[in-house]
Amino acid sequence: MNLFREDLVIFFDDFSLNKISKKCLEITNQAYQVNNGNIPKWSQAIETIDALPKGKISLKKPYISINNDSIDSETLMTELRELIPWRKGPFMINDLVLESEWDGDMKWQRITRHIKPLENKRVLDVGAGNGYFTIRMAMEGAKRALGIEPFLLFNYQFRAIKSMIKSPLNTLLLPLKLEEIPKVPLFDTVFSMGVLYHQRDHMAHLSQLQEMMASDAELVLETLVVEGPEDYVLVPKGRYAQMRNVYSIPSINTLESWLNDANFNNIRVVDVSKTTTAEQRKTSWIGENGASLEDFLDPLDDSLTIEGYPAPTRAIVVCER
Repeated sequence: MNLFREDLVIFFDDFSLNKISKKCLEITNQAYQVNNGNIPKWSQAIETIDALPKGKISLKKPYISINNDSIDSETLMTELRELIPWRKGPFMINDLVLESEWDGDMKWQRITRHIKPLENKRVLDVGAGNGYFTIRMAMEGAKRALGIEPFLLFNYQFRAIKSMIKSPLNTLLLPLKLEEIPKVPLFDTVFSMGVLYHQRDHMAHLSQLQEMMASDAELVLETLVVEGPEDYVLVPKGRYAQMRNVYSIPSINTLESWLNDANFNNIRVVDVSKTTTAEQRKTSWIGENGASLEDFLDPLDDSLTIEGYPAPTRAIVVCER
């Protein structure tokens, strides 16, 4: 898609990141050639939004806000709804409030006070969804903030938001998997949030993250955890909280041992929080019949998932290469 190619060329106009630009462009081109019946609808939405007046980006917690009174809110809402479901956010464009399923600001507040400043850093956001957090990283002054997310719809959502910004930030989202990127130690901060438990081989994922990290770089890892001793891992049979492909949920001690075995240093668990329906909630922006956390918990005991496992609790771990 040409709109994305132009962004990629501008973003990779950086001596260090240029080392991986050719491969990233090649895989991105392949991703957009996939046979997906939704692509014409998504592309039309992007073209319509891209033609609208551009606005100024700011933060109006919890919203990433874009303000331009010339934007036709009715047209914008129609096109943004072509890109449902909106999982990550929230966003506000003038008086149009896009309440995503996740209130990402709650997670970001738990993270940001524990990490090194992102100003003038090269940052990698793995499994970035629609780039809400990637944009937050850029807004905090990152020199380059690259998000990777193989699910195509989320890439279109990112492009919709970015195309409305008058002075675009140094941020980009590409439809890539971590294992597809050339392993060059380029990034000062690497984020992996909500990704580890979807990996068949968690140690391979940790190793691949480390291979992208420059000397003295910081890893910010957020993942599901369960109570239990060291070496305890929950391996769900079937779904977990209605999620497919959840392969392993470690205890905190187990998670720390994994990171230690992967040769990370200065490992700190900085936050452990139970996911609540204030953070993950039903909204009209995930579709009329969209389900969310309240549907994934045991209706008689919210300490359990609907499958009978411990309800979602997430830990944030910060460590260094």
